[in-house]
Amino acid sequence: LFFDFLPVDLGTVRGFRTRFHLYTVPGQVYYNASRKLILKGVDGVVFVADSQVERAEANLESMQNLYDNMAAYGYDLTRIPFVIQYNKRDLPNAAPLAELQAMLNPGGEVTDPARMRDTENPFRPGELLVSRHPSGDWVERVPAFASVAVAGAGVFEPLKAVSTLVLKTLACPAPARRAPREPPQRPTRRAPSAPAAASGATH
Repeated sequence: LFFDFLPVDLGTVRGFRTRFHLYTVPGQVYYNASRKLILKGVDGVVFVADSQVERAEANLESMQNLYDNMAAYGYDLTRIPFVIQYNKRDLPNAAPLAELQAMLNPGGEVTDPARMRDTENPFRPGELLVSRHPSGDWVERVPAFASVAVAGAGVFEPLKAVSTLVLKTLACPAPARRAPREPPQRPTRRAPSAPAAASGATH
């Protein structure tokens, strides 16, 4: 096994002492056995994507791998706290956030009529999680964050967000709020070449 483990004590929540066990594993596909084992019994997931243009294919493979492993345990990502962290935003070859969002976080269709309205992201005011697609469908994206891990920037925000969502889910389990969707598809064009840059945090 290859993973990092970090217990986090968040103090008392509604009279109960809350402690999170955080596990991190490398993004490479050959660490699949470790990732699959860690996902068993998982309460929340932070998917850390490498923002570099040339890592687009690897990001999609890792996302596909996440969907496959979750499905193997019978989990539905629309029912589990799930956020995305776009790391290495400081590098000159980082893809635009809008492009990364379209690739990895296009959104799932909202099927509940009561939720077919613009809904603000509670973690990033001014940004919408639920919005109307140009096609006319209402879609919901998961919370996403930009980070520069080597500088400690934007690292704790996604952790805080997923922890908040986990606590809400454990306190009041809710049915899926958006239709399950297929994992993001690989881009149809090759990523343009980019200048060499110093590596950031490990994907």
